[in-house]
Amino acid sequence: MGYSDPSGRDLLGNRSLCFIFICAFGVVTLLQQILYGKNYIKSGQQFSRLKGDETANWTRPVNFLDDGSQTPARNGKKRCFRQNFQRQTDSLNSVIITPCLADIPKKKKRSQRYFELYDGPYDYNSTTCKDFRQEIIDVKVLTMVKTSELFDRWRNLQLCKWDQHKEEIEAFKSSLSRCCNAPSFLFTTKRNTPAGTNLRYEVDTSGILHISTEIFKMFPDDMPYTRSQFKKCAVIGNGGIIKNSKCGKEIDSADFVFRCNIPPISEKYAPDVGYKTDIVTINPSIITERFQKLEKWRKPLYKVLQTYKNSSVVLPAFYNTRNTDVSFRVKYMLDDFDSQKGVFFFHPQYLLNVQRFWSVQGVRAKRLSSGLMLVTAAMELCEEVHLYGFWAFPMNPSGIFVTHHYYDNVKPRPGFHDMPHEIFNFLHLHSRGILQVHTGSCR
Repeated sequence: MGYSDPSGRDLLGNRSLCFIFICAFGVVTLLQQILYGKNYIKSGQQFSRLKGDETANWTRPVNFLDDGSQTPARNGKKRCFRQNFQRQTDSLNSVIITPCLADIPKKKKRSQRYFELYDGPYDYNSTTCKDFRQEIIDVKVLTMVKTSELFDRWRNLQLCKWDQHKEEIEAFKSSLSRCCNAPSFLFTTKRNTPAGTNLRYEVDTSGILHISTEIFKMFPDDMPYTRSQFKKCAVIGNGGIIKNSKCGKEIDSADFVFRCNIPPISEKYAPDVGYKTDIVTINPSIITERFQKLEKWRKPLYKVLQTYKNSSVVLPAFYNTRNTDVSFRVKYMLDDFDSQKGVFFFHPQYLLNVQRFWSVQGVRAKRLSSGLMLVTAAMELCEEVHLYGFWAFPMNPSGIFVTHHYYDNVKPRPGFHDMPHEIFNFLHLHSRGILQVHTGSCR
């Protein structure tokens, strides 16, 4: 019961007690804040007296060099820290610095870090480049990584100078020599296929072609090329990756140039792909579809082949029985026009051996591409092999869309070639210093 004066007013009622309680709570809180502020300032002053070296490494991201002379923060992340203060006997506070792992920001990709620090090609034998090459070599099967991850690793490797690895090259050439032997069996010749031979087709193994005197006359006496005859060779694929590369002059400077399936090399495309051609292949399907099997007009094909100057023409006449007559017509046509071009036919046993060789490397397609056939031959005939226009993905390593060919975007028949695994093997050979794959612009 409250007290009241004679007039009936509440002298110390419920409202008065509530007001007094609020005021008392405010005073206590203010005193606590004053005391806490004093301690905080004192602790901060003592912390600031620590040596600069003790705190500098913990108040900014850790920088580290390629040679590993400094160790990065965990996973390359910036650390945040709590400061715990403990009283010691000398009345000074010591600092215990603890990582706040929950507050660590998302990791930056290593490829981004290297591109930020990049100031020129890294030396082939540098630690960085060895690591980059190993990152690709470690991917034994293409399905081990996402395409984007493979692109990241390949972009990293572009920061490095490329150089030949002599031991790797010799070992690879020895393997090719044992299985395939291009200097002796790349083309069908009078030496490796005498008159009267029953030649077995590459695919139609039940089919046999008797080498008559007329057919025998179309063969060269012997292989026109020898082992490691050419110092620097360029094999040109038709992929859209070469578009806008400005590699034409570099390609034309090679000692020997291989091209696939009579691609256009007109003035429009020459800045990227060059003009020089020493060997050009023709798929018989091109003769069938574009030139009506040469059953009528033959001059259109003759004019196309004239753009390749004095290059030799190579056809898989003995791939199957359908290819033989069409391939022979190309030879007859050039003879009728008194052309000085050499016409060669792949030896079916050579192509069969090449197919088996690459099958072991994971390329298990119905048919190897013409490009892979030429690359395989070039690695035996040349000291140094460079690839341009070889790519198997709809975007370049930077993620920008590219057409299938540099001259059109017509896709191949699905399931016939295994282009991704072919390119994957080329990237491996590049990483091992056996050949060089060019996927960027030429300087």
